Formats: sequence, C-alpha cells, structure tokens
Amino acid sequence: MARGRPRGETASAIRQVQQQARALLASLRKEIRSKESELRRLKSEETSLGRFTGFQRVIPAAPTGGSTRINWRSVLHRLPRQFKAADVRRNRGLREKRPSEIFAAITRWIKAGLVKRKSRGLYERA
Repeated sequence: MARGRPRGETASAIRQVQQQARALLASLRKEIRSKESELRRLKSEETSLGRFTGFQRVIPAAPTGGSTRINWRSVLHRLPRQFKAADVRRNRGLREKRPSEIFAAITRWIKAGLVKRKSRGLYERA
C-alpha cells in the first residue's frame, strides 16, 4: 500500500515549486538588470566628476589568461623544433602564465611522447 500523496498531487506540487522558482528567477534577473544599470550610471558620474576635478581613476586591465582555456597542442605546433620554456612563454596568451603551468604542459608533452628532453632547459619536438 502506497503512503503519502497520490501520484497526481505530487506532480502538481512539483509544478507549483517550479512555477515559484521561475517567478523568483525572473525577479532576480530584473533586480540584476536594475543594479547593473545603476552601476553604469554611477561609473558615468564618476568619470564626469573625474574629468571636472582633473583626477581620473585608472581602471585596471582585465586578466587576460585566467579564464580562457589554452590549446597546448597548437602551442606546441607553433614552437620551433628545438625550444626552451621561454619560447613557450612568447606565444600569445601565455605571457602571464605561471612557470609551473608552462612546465606542467612540457611534462605532459614529454609523457605523451610529443617532446623529448635534449638537455637541461632544452626540448625537441618528436
């Protein structure tokens, strides 16, 4: 014997919860848009006051390499036959990478058989 609500009432309860969640999501999105609009207005006001006073805030550049994935195989193909870690760093988008990330990539290439270590700090594409 089944306990609790009949099957139709459960589905109805789930629909009600989903409907409430949709309404909450819609109001959240509306509030986010309103806050973003207010932020744009305040930044504009800050800029105009900065121009008036002769003081302009320096806006830091957005981080370049943190959020995008690097295709390390394409980086390897752009390198000369013999290369150093510094050559890897010269590739676009890798200038701000930590040395540990560069050497981790080189180690992966070695383990995959794509690169051979010639001497300390010198590598060769296989």
